[in-house]
Amino acid sequence: MTLNRTFIAGKVLAVAALVVASACASSNAQTATSTPLAYSVESDLPWGSCPPIFPEGCQIGVLQGDPAAPNADIFLRVPAGLGLPAHTHTSAERMILVSGELRVKYLGAPPVTLQPGHYAYGPAALPHDATCIGSETCTLFIAFEGPVDAIAFAGPVD
Repeated sequence: MTLNRTFIAGKVLAVAALVVASACASSNAQTATSTPLAYSVESDLPWGSCPPIFPEGCQIGVLQGDPAAPNADIFLRVPAGLGLPAHTHTSAERMILVSGELRVKYLGAPPVTLQPGHYAYGPAALPHDATCIGSETCTLFIAFEGPVDAIAFAGPVD
């Protein structure tokens, strides 16, 4: 009789796990767009200005989501030679450099130079700056966990 109860309890747990997994999948699907998307750096993606703390020439293209809401994906375009001043974000950011060479420096960490295909993670509220080095425009894919923002940081990140 104990073996039978264990078997039934296992089935009940399996069904419960499937219900929870299904609910999580439905919840995740609701936060993503319902239409498949594909963009490249060369696509006709509309580009707009960066936040006002960044110099003229910096551009943002929204790939997916609403930049004022959590979970937006963007391209950040920085012309060759342009530096972005020290700043923070209220959100963590996950990045992949698509083109160019980007030097990134986070407070308390050594600088890194990203090459196309390199991944970087930036924690929320950690001051950093960046400079597009070399002769090619830098395009960076960024996935924000929270709304897209940039807050000026008064101190150096050296």
